[in-house]
Amino acid sequence: MQERSVTHSTFVIERSYPTTPQRVFAAFADPVKKRRWFMDGDEFVAISFEMDFRAGGRESSSFRSPVDSPLKGATISNETYYQDIVQDKRIVLAYTMAVAGKRFSASLATFDLVPAAEGTSLIFTEQGAFFENSDGPAIREQGWRELLESLGRELAG
Repeated sequence: MQERSVTHSTFVIERSYPTTPQRVFAAFADPVKKRRWFMDGDEFVAISFEMDFRAGGRESSSFRSPVDSPLKGATISNETYYQDIVQDKRIVLAYTMAVAGKRFSASLATFDLVPAAEGTSLIFTEQGAFFENSDGPAIREQGWRELLESLGRELAG
């Protein structure tokens, strides 16, 4: 029997986007835009995406990992619940991730959108619990850095 473990971690990523907080917020709120920057990419294959963007709403997505990755084509799922939304200013969500149906992390994430001279400063904070055999804090942070780069490309049009 495998011993159960959990690793706790908090990390912060700050990004600047040369556009208004309203446009950044819209990239989270509009399901078409969100799917484009959050799900549609070169490495993973999107399987499903549903989104109810409101406090108390839910987002559910699943995708297949590359066959040549350590996960060997496994299905990864993400279940998100929106905890707090302040139009054009803040999004707080709680989410879990699972591979092949086995949960490997639970996180609380906050996106603060702050008007700046050159556009918007996005401050992302994640407080995560990573269970045995998880991706771990360093890989998760790298994943979010890549997603926020993808958001930047979405905003650039």
